[in-house]
Amino acid sequence: MQSHKVSIITPVYNSETFIAKTIQSVIAQTYTDWEMLIVDDCSTDNSKSIVEEFVKQDERIKYFVTTSPSGSPTFPRNIGIEMASGRFIAFLDSDDLWNCDKLYLQIPLFDDEKVGIVFSNYEKINEDGDTNERFVTAPSLVTYKKLMKGNVIACLTAIYDSKKIGKVYFTKQGHEDYAFWLSILKRGYIAKNSGHILAKYRVRKSSVSSNKFKVIKWYYKIYRQNEKLSVIVSIYYVFIALFKSFFKYIK
Repeated sequence: MQSHKVSIITPVYNSETFIAKTIQSVIAQTYTDWEMLIVDDCSTDNSKSIVEEFVKQDERIKYFVTTSPSGSPTFPRNIGIEMASGRFIAFLDSDDLWNCDKLYLQIPLFDDEKVGIVFSNYEKINEDGDTNERFVTAPSLVTYKKLMKGNVIACLTAIYDSKKIGKVYFTKQGHEDYAFWLSILKRGYIAKNSGHILAKYRVRKSSVSSNKFKVIKWYYKIYRQNEKLSVIVSIYYVFIALFKSFFKYIK
């Protein structure tokens, strides 16, 4: 596949501790046709000045600020998607990291016309960036039916092809990334795993998704309201999804 621009969407809120390393992991990409759209949700720390220094150094990095704090990554991500000029749209949160060959290894997989999403395996790191060989692997190929049994597509690893499927936006709800992937694969596209560990997910104590009772509600709401399943079928899928999520959580 010839080079096509990748638009990388990074929501930011009070990320002064991590954002520099996140940006540096993008600058280090061996695939160079990209733009990084950093959308600040009205940070009150030093995030703005850190990002602006990178903007001065690299014209591919662009900085936006929301008019008021939204309290979730959904609104900043959607602003980034709207502003994106690339064919491929990728996501990277302000405390996570990419390996230098991530885009180089993933973009060619879109040659298959059925592939709407490309993702990868990843490694967990702690707040200090330390690793303990905590690798999370996913299936090599994911269809809508398979994804219904639980989210195996990590947002920090995922890219979607806006030329094939058009621009897709997040809805404000719990587990919004899972609902997002389902909405794409429901159209008949497939998601393909690069088969490599290409990102580092920073596990933080303040993570919203760490509350498992909330996760149960989020899954159930997606199955009932988004996917229009019956109560019994929704509960069935919730149990399967939680079972898979448990083993991913303890890694």
